[in-house]
Amino acid sequence: MQPASTTRLRGVKIGVVFTGSHCTMGEVLPQIENLKSEGAEIYPIFSYTVEETDNRFYAVDDLKKRIATITDKPIISSIVEAEPIGPQKILDVVVVAPATGNTIAKLANGIVDTPALMAIKAQLRNLRPIVIAVSSNDALGLNARNIGMLLNMKNIFFVPFRQDNPVEKANSLVADMDQLADTVVSALQGKQKQPVLLGPL
Repeated sequence: MQPASTTRLRGVKIGVVFTGSHCTMGEVLPQIENLKSEGAEIYPIFSYTVEETDNRFYAVDDLKKRIATITDKPIISSIVEAEPIGPQKILDVVVVAPATGNTIAKLANGIVDTPALMAIKAQLRNLRPIVIAVSSNDALGLNARNIGMLLNMKNIFFVPFRQDNPVEKANSLVADMDQLADTVVSALQGKQKQPVLLGPL
C-alpha cells in the first residue's frame, strides 16, 4: 500500500457516525485521527446506543473526551441536530464506523429513528457519499441481504471487509479499518475501493 498523503483530505468535511459495535471502537478511533491528520474536518455523530451506554470497552464520558481531542466540533447526538446535514449541505462525505448490523438493516429498509440514520439519510438526500465500515456478527446471516442491497446502492461505499473469525463466528464480518482513509478518498471520486471482499488475515 502506498503511504498516505498528509494533504489529500485537506478541507474535506467528514461526518463520522459512531454506532454501537463497542468492541470495535478501539480500532476505529486511530483511523479517525488519521483522517484528521490528512486535513479533514471531523463532525462526530453518535447513535443513541453510543451516547448512552457505558460498556466493558469504554465509558461514554471517556469516549467523548477522546473525540474532543480529535475534533473541535460538538457531538451530534439527536435527530434534530442531525437533520440540517441535508438542507444545509454541511458534509462532503459521511463515514459510518463502526456500522452495526442494526444500523445497516434499518438503512437498507428506509428506517430513520436515530441520529446516525438521520445523518445518513440527510447525506443521501444530497447525493453525496456514505462510507460504511461494517462490524456485525450477523453480516452473513440475517443481515446478508441488507448488505447486498447497500452494495448495489448509488453513493454507498464499503470499507473492504472480511470474516474475522470464520470458525467460531461464521456469520461475522469486520471492515479492515486500516483501509478507511483510502476508501474515503475513493468514495469522493465515486469509486468503490477494491477488492471489497478480503481473504483471511
